[in-house]
Amino acid sequence: MAPTSSSATPIHRSSSRPQLDLSGAAIQGNIEERDPTILLPNQSDDISHLALDIGGSLIKLVYFSRHEDRPTDDKRKKSLKERLGVSNGTRRSYPILGGRLHFVKFETRKINECLDFIYSKQLHRGGIDPRGWTSEPQVNENAIIKATGGGAYKFADMFKERLGVSIEKEDEMNCLVAGANFLLKAIRHEAFTHMEGQKNFVQIDQNDLFPYLLVNIGSGVSMIKVDGDGKFERVSGTNVGGGTYWGLGRLMTKCKSFDELLELSQRGDNKEVDMLVGDIYGGMDYAKIGLSASTIASSFGKTISDNKELEDYRPEDISLSLLRMISYNIGQIAYLNALRFGLKRIFFGGFFIRGHAYTMDTISFAVHFWSKGDAKAMFLRHEGFLGALGAFMSYEKHGLDDLMAHQFVERFPMGAPCVGGKIHGPPLGDLSDKARNPIFTSKNILFADYNSERGHDSREEDQTIIISGVIVHHISWMEKFVQKGTEILAPVPMAPPGTTGLGGFERPSSKGETLRSDDAALNVGVLHLVPTLEVFPLLVDPKTYEPNTIDLSDHSELEYWFTVLSEHLPDLVDKAVASEGGTDDARRRGDAFARAFSAHLARLMEEPAAYGKLGLANLLELREECLREFQFLDAYRTIKQRENEASLAVLPDLLMELDSMSEESRLLTLIEGVLAANIFDWGSRACVELYHKGTIIEIYRMSRKKMQRPWRVDDFDAFRERMLGSGGNKPVPHKRALLFVDNSGADVVLGMLPLARELLRPNLSVRLAYTQNAENNFKGNCPNIHSGIPCLARYVVLVANSLPALNDVTAIELPEIVAEAAKHCDVLRKAAEAGGLLMDAMINIQDASKDDSSSVPLMVVENGCGSPCIDLRQVSSELAAAAKNADLIILEGMGRALHTNYNARFRCDTLKLAMVKNQRLAEKLVKGNIYDCVCRYEPAS
Repeated sequence: MAPTSSSATPIHRSSSRPQLDLSGAAIQGNIEERDPTILLPNQSDDISHLALDIGGSLIKLVYFSRHEDRPTDDKRKKSLKERLGVSNGTRRSYPILGGRLHFVKFETRKINECLDFIYSKQLHRGGIDPRGWTSEPQVNENAIIKATGGGAYKFADMFKERLGVSIEKEDEMNCLVAGANFLLKAIRHEAFTHMEGQKNFVQIDQNDLFPYLLVNIGSGVSMIKVDGDGKFERVSGTNVGGGTYWGLGRLMTKCKSFDELLELSQRGDNKEVDMLVGDIYGGMDYAKIGLSASTIASSFGKTISDNKELEDYRPEDISLSLLRMISYNIGQIAYLNALRFGLKRIFFGGFFIRGHAYTMDTISFAVHFWSKGDAKAMFLRHEGFLGALGAFMSYEKHGLDDLMAHQFVERFPMGAPCVGGKIHGPPLGDLSDKARNPIFTSKNILFADYNSERGHDSREEDQTIIISGVIVHHISWMEKFVQKGTEILAPVPMAPPGTTGLGGFERPSSKGETLRSDDAALNVGVLHLVPTLEVFPLLVDPKTYEPNTIDLSDHSELEYWFTVLSEHLPDLVDKAVASEGGTDDARRRGDAFARAFSAHLARLMEEPAAYGKLGLANLLELREECLREFQFLDAYRTIKQRENEASLAVLPDLLMELDSMSEESRLLTLIEGVLAANIFDWGSRACVELYHKGTIIEIYRMSRKKMQRPWRVDDFDAFRERMLGSGGNKPVPHKRALLFVDNSGADVVLGMLPLARELLRPNLSVRLAYTQNAENNFKGNCPNIHSGIPCLARYVVLVANSLPALNDVTAIELPEIVAEAAKHCDVLRKAAEAGGLLMDAMINIQDASKDDSSSVPLMVVENGCGSPCIDLRQVSSELAAAAKNADLIILEGMGRALHTNYNARFRCDTLKLAMVKNQRLAEKLVKGNIYDCVCRYEPAS
């Protein structure tokens, strides 16, 4: 591809493409579902959820699938959304369905496997409901799918013949830029640098994204200056690219594949063929101009003086010399073009890179060297799918243009770290229901070897292969995984840092004995599109917010936490299997889960950045996602129910004890109660050992008796003064308090609910300070259920997990717990009735909302996650709406207040409460010991 310059036009949007007809749009099925499917009764055109980039070597495929099998909502949630003004989290005039973006690759020479895959999922017809996948969709002769790349022309007839669809071709460069812009704006930690074997992720402010240089290295190289969406220009290029490397390498080494040539380079020593500065200057540096002895003076220059034939040189050395020659050349030309236009950011992508560590190191070194460190080479995790993504976005009304990073969650299915976890077959119905699984005929049987890492929906199980009407074999993805799932791909070994000097690579830091394959190197998961996720509005600075307190870039820290998770695994598997009745099927799934999660840990231990920037919160969420992959939806369900019942039985006595105290004593006792109740955590080995010595209630009582101040972190006095006042200072009631609850059982029942009750009850100290002057100020601003008598907080919002994680209480479970607790407490009963948390008060909810849509003293909202930790960059739209008027946050528990958010700063008063149940965390975070208490109060920033 010779260097040229041309102006760009925006992505072509043909009027012939399918359009969304929104007339008569209605929710299909239960209108109270969390993300209900929207039925378009007048839709005449098929809406494709598939786009392809068909290159000469690889077919890259991006497809969309709707979220399925979400739990249904009840009337409370519908009423809550109305009260909070939440409209399904969308600001668009057309429906955006929650779902997943999948990334799949096939070798172009195996295009029939790609066609079989598309047919099996009916992707060319907009996808199908996995529960009714066997029904034959109605054929639409006008159906089209979008594609880019040379194969869009070459294989158009094959798509028409096999799938009955026409290919609408999109300009390749338009798609590359559109795909890159989308990734850089919408995906957190998409871009990274790669120097000396170290991958470092870079978060780019989308408001400061443009301009940048996009260098696409295919057979040739195109260099594109990108100034905005649809605004770009090809400013340069070179015909020395990936094709040059592969072509010359094939001639000189007799390699049969591009990967084989790259693998040879891993074992090469370029000084055997390259002329170095030291060869010219007797082994010395040329220090005057900053060149070390190891700098390449002339690629292949040493072969001039050697009296050797081609066969006398090692293919490994030739391959490495070629790779460095071409990579350095591309890096230098890219930098010169960046310098020409004053660009600091250069993004590299294309088939040539393929996630190959040494290639990225070489390019990075060249840019760093020639710019003297002023410019950086950056790479994209999804770089292999830029064209396919751009083609996918060219469909009108997909609604991806204005989606933000907080609305995408990347998850890695169970097969991601494994070679042997191949998955075949149709979408999973029921693991135990073989009758529901489909039968493939020889016409549409899917033989393609693709694994769940490549974006295939991992909830897939069985396939009966039929040849000439005879059942040959019954394949189960789980059986294959159990058999093969522990075959971990060997990563590229990393040499210690410091092996690279300004003069060049003395020893390539990313060299090793094995090369990770292209499929493994591009570790991209499934992008879950959740339009109802938002950034928590009370963060002081969302751009600098980092949820993780523990730095897992420290290898010893990483090793410690991996050991903790591994040691906890057998107990977790036991609980998970028991939650499913201990059946043979449950044990089989438990074994498979253990293998899958262990494989993930082993993969990440070898290469921590394999799945993106790694934090403890990510690890814990990966564990929960892995459980759900194997259909363990709530491993601690039975345990939680038992603990809730035991705690509710003693709640009346606790409330009676609290009511006998003065307000100041009661507030201290309540905070002590929260800390004591937080002692137990099924994720803590020490706590599990405690549990074997007594019941949760006994442990709670023991913890209460040992509560002694000062605590390790003790800001209680400052918190008490803010809540109750001191001296002549008059306390100002909070408008709305957000209480982030943690565990089921004693934690929520005996800890957080009594605290919520205290915030809502008539408060003597506030009442005494409630002068006539203050009364005039408070009128209309602080009404309550107690005849207008002020309380510590006007409204209380209990924030709980959307999905189960260990023994954490969920937003679905919490209303029932509140209802049971309310039987013993008039304050909770009245507040819960007004908030619609009691079933017998449901008939009054709608009427109450008409009077004052925000006057809900007590409500429950979900936080949008299913992990023991919480990333406040991605919370539910309900929580974001509830937080807008909040002026007090109480974060409780190790996961939410220590593992994450301990250093977070908020625009309102914040109290962080937790008992430390991990010795390592105690030493690192609070310089203390296990079972130390943290009561950290931070006034509004």
